Amino acid sequence: MSQPKPLNLPFDPIDRAAESWRAHFGASAAMAAVTSIMRAHQILLSQLDSLLKPYDLTFARYEALVLLTFSKTGALPLSKIGERLMVHPTSVTNTVDRLEKSGFVRRLPNPRDGRGVLAEITDSGRDVVRQATGDLMAAEFGLTMYAEDELHQMFDQLRTLRVAAGDFTGPSMRQDEEHGGLL
Repeated sequence: MSQPKPLNLPFDPIDRAAESWRAHFGASAAMAAVTSIMRAHQILLSQLDSLLKPYDLTFARYEALVLLTFSKTGALPLSKIGERLMVHPTSVTNTVDRLEKSGFVRRLPNPRDGRGVLAEITDSGRDVVRQATGDLMAAEFGLTMYAEDELHQMFDQLRTLRVAAGDFTGPSMRQDEEHGGLL
């Protein structure tokens, strides 16, 4: 799997930044955590996009295809795609444009909304999702250095941030499964 260009520094630049931060502004574990999360995002996105490049996909396009694959009919309104992927409508339009050019989706008029548009996954789109998912799963989405329990802990810790931001209310599916079933 391709990595972003290694920094190969003889020190941790985020730890160094945190030391400088403390000297100038005071201690801030939050600054170091945020900077680490942002760097982790860069690393993971680079790795995942590299894995998906042979399929003419980015991770954002892959997520849209997976969402369509999970839908009952294989088609969703563009507004629903944006809502579920938590992205701006302009980003959805751009993503669907690229997927349509690759032959992975087609646009259809929304029968429930005369002005709306549906994106529908094609057979080619379903094939590429299966193949790309195999590669992502084999690479453990770039997180091979973590044990399963650490990944669950990471998910749980980041969920706290997402709840505080208002992403959702109520228990997650995983929490609900622990209490006897799906809602």
